[in-house]
Amino acid sequence: MNLATIDHHGHGVPVLVDPTRGVVRLDRLTDDAPADVMSVIEDERYAELVKAAGAADADAFEPTGSVRFTAPYRRPHKIWGIGLNYVAHAADLSESVPEEPASFIKGDHTIIGTGDAIPIPHQSERTTAEGELGLVIGRYCRDVSEADAMDYVFGVTTVLDQTAEDILQRNPRFLTRSKNFPGFFSFGPEIVPMATLLERFDTIGDVEVSTVVNGDESRTNTVEMMRYSPAFLVSFHSAVMPLYPGDVISTGTPGAIHVRPGDIAECRIPGVGQLVNPVVAG
Repeated sequence: MNLATIDHHGHGVPVLVDPTRGVVRLDRLTDDAPADVMSVIEDERYAELVKAAGAADADAFEPTGSVRFTAPYRRPHKIWGIGLNYVAHAADLSESVPEEPASFIKGDHTIIGTGDAIPIPHQSERTTAEGELGLVIGRYCRDVSEADAMDYVFGVTTVLDQTAEDILQRNPRFLTRSKNFPGFFSFGPEIVPMATLLERFDTIGDVEVSTVVNGDESRTNTVEMMRYSPAFLVSFHSAVMPLYPGDVISTGTPGAIHVRPGDIAECRIPGVGQLVNPVVAG
């Protein structure tokens, strides 16, 4: 079962998503239900809640199509983004993959969920959307080895990471500004636990990530074609600073696509999910 959040009368409600039975609110499974998805991860209550959901009556579930998903949560400690991590994407930009991860941090004010609008800031004439695989940290992580790193990842999710590319092109030191406008980080709708992911794929390297705009323009590649693997990214950044439950590492895009008001941007990752956001003028 996957973790997600649905909108209930304007409030985010944490749920489990069962592929066959639908969506069940956590407060229907236990009297002391976690208040949000972050708490499920932080307090390591996922297994307990899945067991309760397995024993729940069918009427505790709602059809997936009858609910509106939002961002899984809104206040992670940090969001790490990774630039130029696919060799092919770097070549598209006439750049080489850096000798160490080209990483940056995004504020939580950038977070939106599926269906929410991506506003193009008035300061930018060329904003891009970038589909990415997001890693959700499951427990405190500091100075871990690459061999052990994935043991600290709770699961994965779909991400759309936006960039005001024209601002960045003026000066690479403008990276933080170009990445941090409101609505520039969409993720969800579901978080797929690592155990579930590895039931669907032999390795995380087999996962295919696509940026799609208006249903036809797309950029696609597999995780195995990353210069820096998910495990390396977790290990590397845990040596920079502590990683906390709910922190997200957005692992880089197979390709950025210029978006304009009226477009529909998507991140598609078979076996993980589909994230869809309309684009509007800011």
